[in-house]
Amino acid sequence: MSDQRSIRNFCIIAHIDHGKSTLADRMLELTGTINKRDMKAQLLDSMELEREKGITIKLQPVRMQWQNHQLNLIDTPGHVDFSYEVSRSLAACEGAILVVDAAQGIQAQTLANVYLAIEAGLTIIPVLNKIDLPAAEPEKVAKEIASLLGCEANEILRLSAKEGTNVDTLLDSIIEQVPAPNGDSNKPTRALVFDSIYDEYRGVILYLRVKDGAVHKGDGLKLIVQGKDALAIDTGYFSPKMLSSPAIECGEIGYCVTNLKSIAEAHVGDTVTLLKQPATEIVPGYKKVRPFVYAGFFPHSGEDYLNLKDALEKLTLNDSALEYEPENSQVLGFGFRLGFLGLLHLEIIKERLEREFGLSLVVTNPSVDYQVQTTNNEELGVKSAADLPDVSRITLIREPWIKGEIIVPSDYLGSIIQLINSIRGIQKNLSYIDSELALIRFEAPLANVLTDFYDELKSVSSGYGSFNYDLCDYRQEDLVRVDILVGGEAVDSLSMISHRSEALAIGRKVVEKLKTVIPKQLFEISLQAAIGGKVIAREDIKAMGKNVTAKLYGGDVSRKNKLLDKQKKGKKRLKKIGKVEIPSEAFMVLLKKD
Repeated sequence: MSDQRSIRNFCIIAHIDHGKSTLADRMLELTGTINKRDMKAQLLDSMELEREKGITIKLQPVRMQWQNHQLNLIDTPGHVDFSYEVSRSLAACEGAILVVDAAQGIQAQTLANVYLAIEAGLTIIPVLNKIDLPAAEPEKVAKEIASLLGCEANEILRLSAKEGTNVDTLLDSIIEQVPAPNGDSNKPTRALVFDSIYDEYRGVILYLRVKDGAVHKGDGLKLIVQGKDALAIDTGYFSPKMLSSPAIECGEIGYCVTNLKSIAEAHVGDTVTLLKQPATEIVPGYKKVRPFVYAGFFPHSGEDYLNLKDALEKLTLNDSALEYEPENSQVLGFGFRLGFLGLLHLEIIKERLEREFGLSLVVTNPSVDYQVQTTNNEELGVKSAADLPDVSRITLIREPWIKGEIIVPSDYLGSIIQLINSIRGIQKNLSYIDSELALIRFEAPLANVLTDFYDELKSVSSGYGSFNYDLCDYRQEDLVRVDILVGGEAVDSLSMISHRSEALAIGRKVVEKLKTVIPKQLFEISLQAAIGGKVIAREDIKAMGKNVTAKLYGGDVSRKNKLLDKQKKGKKRLKKIGKVEIPSEAFMVLLKKD
């Protein structure tokens, strides 16, 4: 049985691309957890997509030995879409290493993660990374961190994860500063599920942090919140591959292979206890993670519908935040409406469906979920404009708002405040981290932040601005449904919900973009944006020219006129019965700027 006093559980938190995974690599090398010959960059990023994009999507635990101490590290994602995973990892640890890039300084996600760590009561060890870069400003950034955490600037460790500079000093600091776990091995077992994965050969594998008691191989388990019973088929720890051991002791981090068949039965944040001696009290902090961005996924070919359904079933086994339900569109046929944590989550799921399952997909414009109250006091959750009831039946519509934070050099303040105003945002607070860095807190409708707000922010701040947000509440607004008509027929998958004051601009923007995307036909096509029966914007795609008189060589002019009249009648008939083929790019028209 391991002594809790020699265990240290910690995680690495940072903004995206500040060097978390590289630091984890160096630690694995230094502690001898990995042989030099097995070493590769971003070792803990196991998915091909993670390595390609250079970001961590899935958290990854690993156990190391250093100075007769057991160090359990959890490498967490840095992107705002996966902040729920970060909060669960923090709940499994006693300490957090805050990594800040010496060239970029404090960013919005750094702040958000610091708040999460402070809330969880963790010991924070701040470190400056990438001091080997020519653009690094360690003194300036150290002062920023010192004013944020209230520590001394000269106490902050300066290291280069790439070169391995001072990483050994950091490992010593972890042993000195991070407190040992304080669980009770004699109490009934309580273990926090901080992640779970589905293995098609072994079933659901729970990633556990044992708070009290222990989990042994062969134990009967109970998930307190879900009320599910399970069997511990195998237990062990990560090194970083799974290594089997007889038990996960009090204070340790490890895995438990169960006989559960779906990840939906083992929600992240649940508490595991033993069937024979159950604990009643759960480990605090459990909440069901809820998606708030929705998009329609349709196969290019109707024959792939069942393949898409199977693929989604397999993906949800591994991603408990992903939700899907069947959807039907007049133009695109049968598909599914999927719920995501954010746009990056959407992009990753789309890539995984196309790569891992070989599907060709049409994805509609993302939307948020609205709360609609009808005239007979019924509350509806609407995830797509096509599901909105008739205007005469609606009393009010509420839309989700966010609380956002932008960190930007003070030179760009004016343009950032203008940008916030342009998305109907309300500036709440303006403070300074240091003489050059400003922190702007604001509230804004989620729908307006979804599409190109982040790109605009990077553009107006020359790439220096960083942004983080959290869901705030739902507010009643003057919202309308904007329908897009192609050739006089409404296309349900292009409909959207927008604020009345923005409807005209959005309608114009969409019809202008569609004009460039939809190919010309032999007849004229009208593109219209309408609210109810009122058309607010219109563009026409001219008919394709075809010279029907080219085959004539001389003769009377009446022959030419006869052919032109025949063409005119044909075009008139086509306009009535002709069908417009809408290409798949048209459905993502608002997401792409070019």
